Amino acid sequence: MASRQQAASKLPALKYRRVDLSSLRKGRRGKHHELVEGILEELEGVKPGSALEIPLADVNGIGLANLRSAVHRASTSAGMDIETLADENNFYVWKTPA
Repeated sequence: MASRQQAASKLPALKYRRVDLSSLRKGRRGKHHELVEGILEELEGVKPGSALEIPLADVNGIGLANLRSAVHRASTSAGMDIETLADENNFYVWKTPA
């Protein structure tokens, strides 16, 4: 029976470098991250009974479904309950009453 050192020396060289899990960022950073972060930051200051109106023409071609999903995902991660609504020109988002 070969020792561990002998067995380890028979393994091929690693192609990829190893990193500690503690150094990895665990959160998602999708391609809409900056837009969504901006929406959530502004939403923090919105008074109850008000919504943010986000013109769909200003979201760089992101589809409504993708935008809605990204905002909901980020708000859930931030512990914020929201609701959304959309029409043909705008996307509306507001915090739900506590």
